[in-house]
Amino acid sequence: MDPQRIRQLIEAGLPGAVVDVSGDDGVHFEATVISDAFAGKLPLARHRLVYATLGDRMGGEIHALALKTMTPDEARA
Repeated sequence: MDPQRIRQLIEAGLPGAVVDVSGDDGVHFEATVISDAFAGKLPLARHRLVYATLGDRMGGEIHALALKTMTPDEARA
């Protein structure tokens, strides 16, 4: 799995999201996801939204994904 593919999957699952993914070893990744879908949600609910876009790849092709999730307003602050 590569960062570009993860970015595409998250963007497809969260339309309008701005996504940045990095990771050099092919199994451990870091992502920053900015989405209106996060408004009013606690961090755990935000992470679940992102994980849902990746499906069964989590724990398989993607061993670990560190997330930073924000609404557009939070990102601008």
